[in-house]
Amino acid sequence: MNPLMLRQIWSLIEKTQVNVLLSLDDASLVQWLLKQFRQEQPLDPDQVNVLNTYLRSRLSLIRDIASERIATDMG
Repeated sequence: MNPLMLRQIWSLIEKTQVNVLLSLDDASLVQWLLKQFRQEQPLDPDQVNVLNTYLRSRLSLIRDIASERIATDMG
């Protein structure tokens, strides 16, 4: 995965509403993020697989960041 794609996926995660990030189960969240990302940038099947694997490996971090955003908003 190239640096530009990494920046784009994390930008998407930052723009995504916290309730989406926290309410979906793991598989649904990965699929939702992939769908949103693919609307902005077409991906070939290999890129989809790489991004899918990356997102699955970062789900805990994504949810931790979303939880932190809630805490910051409430604080």
